[in-house]
Amino acid sequence: MVYRIKNNSKIESLFNNWQETLIWSCQQDVMGHLYTTSLDDPQSVMALVGDFCFFAGKPDKELVSFKPQWCQQDFVIMTPQSKEWSDLIEGTFGGRATKVQRYAIKREKNIFDADKLKCIVDSMSAEYELKMIDEEWFNRCREMSWCRDWVAQFDTYEMYEKYGLGVILLKDGQVVSGASSYSAYKGGIEIEIDTRKDYRRKGLASICGAKLILECLDRGLYPSWDAQNMGSVALAEKLGYHFDHAYDAYEVQW
Repeated sequence: MVYRIKNNSKIESLFNNWQETLIWSCQQDVMGHLYTTSLDDPQSVMALVGDFCFFAGKPDKELVSFKPQWCQQDFVIMTPQSKEWSDLIEGTFGGRATKVQRYAIKREKNIFDADKLKCIVDSMSAEYELKMIDEEWFNRCREMSWCRDWVAQFDTYEMYEKYGLGVILLKDGQVVSGASSYSAYKGGIEIEIDTRKDYRRKGLASICGAKLILECLDRGLYPSWDAQNMGSVALAEKLGYHFDHAYDAYEVQW
């Protein structure tokens, strides 16, 4: 049997201080869910937030195979804590699991140059307009598939207003780029940046990212960043971050 964990203190040590904000979101009961196969003496744990799933502790096939009934998605990115977990994911899903590399970005204090970020924001052409994501845009973004991840993990606008934060860039009243909180934890957010396909390679992601970081700094929030590809790494470095390391993950057809 797989159980949802209510007492997070029992599984804290299993993550072994894993520096992943989506795990923190689960541990802090901000969003996401934690699962195990034993509530009395948990040896394994799964953290599930949105499209991301993390496995820690002793490899457990029942846990790797588990998909919550409430979960309607058919795609998930699984991140193993160890090679043993990797082998179990590959053995369980076979051809439905594709091994990929993702890129961790360092989480460092006092690294951002506010003046540089402001210059990036000020470079925006007059044809565009920057706005914060308010309740109206929260609801509108939920209806657009290409940018839904900016708000999708927040059940309500009230939850987004409490924990999340985001900016959008408009052209003729239409959203063409933006940066928002894919997820949130106490003291910070995990940044998600997207630009509509027909407006890419115009520097809009840099403008949105710079604006969101400045807003986070004003609010005392840390803007965490995890990169899907080297292009994302380059954008992060342009905004003041530093690359940490590459790590393996699995894109799984669930």
